[in-house]
Amino acid sequence: MRYNLPTTLLLPLLLSSTILAADPKETKPCTVYNPSNGNTYDLNTITVQPLIDHKKAHKDDRIESWHARGYDYDTNFTMNFCAPVIETMEDVVGVEEQLWRNVSAFYTIGKKTYSMGQASTEPFFRGRKLVLNYTDGSPCESKSDRLLPRKLNVPDDDDDDDDDWDDGHKGNKGSKSKEPVRRKSTLISFTCDRDSLAPKVHLSFIGSDPDECTFFFEARSMAACGGVSEAQQTLGPGGVFGVIALIAAAVYLLGGIAYQRTVMHQRGWRQLPNYTLWAGIFGFISDFFVILTSSCARFIPRRRGYNQLPTSSRGRDAEANGLMDQYDDDL
Repeated sequence: MRYNLPTTLLLPLLLSSTILAADPKETKPCTVYNPSNGNTYDLNTITVQPLIDHKKAHKDDRIESWHARGYDYDTNFTMNFCAPVIETMEDVVGVEEQLWRNVSAFYTIGKKTYSMGQASTEPFFRGRKLVLNYTDGSPCESKSDRLLPRKLNVPDDDDDDDDDWDDGHKGNKGSKSKEPVRRKSTLISFTCDRDSLAPKVHLSFIGSDPDECTFFFEARSMAACGGVSEAQQTLGPGGVFGVIALIAAAVYLLGGIAYQRTVMHQRGWRQLPNYTLWAGIFGFISDFFVILTSSCARFIPRRRGYNQLPTSSRGRDAEANGLMDQYDDDL
C-alpha cells in the first residue's frame, strides 16, 4: 500500500520556505542589497543631516560634514555620504551656481573651492567591496604643481618626442574640435569596523591620480558591516510566531487527515485527527454555553401575560363574595 503522507507533510513546508525566501523589495535610497550574503547595507546612518533652525542640537548630532586629512597633500577634504555637504558652498570652480547646493565632496586651496562630485544615493558592490562614487565635480586640471615631485623622470631620449607632440598641439590651437571636459570624481571604499569606541565613520584619504581628477578614500564604519534586510523583517515577532503556528496547524491537519483516510480508512468527519477528543471538547463547550445562557436568562426582565391577583384582605373578600353570588345564580 502506498501512502501520501510524506508528500502532504512536505507541502506546507515548501510553501512556507517559498514565502520566506521571496525576493527582497526594492531598497530605499543609500542602501544596497548584497545577494552573496543576504545582507542589506544602509549608509543613511552615517549621513549628516542639516539641523533645523528651531531644533536644539543633541550632543550626538554633527554640526559639520565628515573630514579627511590630506597629510602630504596641501589640503584637507570635506564630504558627506549620499547627501550634499551641510556647509554653505560658494564660488565653486567650474560648477554652475544651481549645482553648488548638491556638492557632496570638496576641498579648498587658497580662496578657491573645488568640487569632487555631486551627490549620489546609489552605493554598489565591486566584487566584495562596497563603494560609493561621486562624479561631475570641478574640471580637472591639466597640470598639478602639488603632484610634480611624484612624477617619474622622463629619459632624455624622449624629450624630443615630447617637444614634437607639444608643437603639433600648438599648431592645432585654431581647430574647432574640442575634447570633452574631464571633471573631478570621488571613489569611496567602505570597510566594516565594529569598534564601538570609534566614531561613526573614520574617513581616510588614500590618494589621487596624477592629474587630480579622481580621488580615493576609505571609510571605516559599522554601517559597512551590513544587516538583515528590512524586506525580510516585514513581520514582527508576533507575526513570525503566527506563521509558525499556522504551518504547524496545517501539517497537523493535513497529515492527520491523510493518515486517518489511508491507514485507518476513516470517512466523513472521522477523518479529522483525534476526532473523539475534538468532539468531546466541542460538546463540553456547547454544554457550557447552554448553561451560561440559561443562567443569565433569569436576570432578563419579562412582560407578564396576565394581571396580578390582589393581595389585600378586603380585595380577597370582595372577590370571594362575587364568586359565591355567581354560584347561587347558577343554581
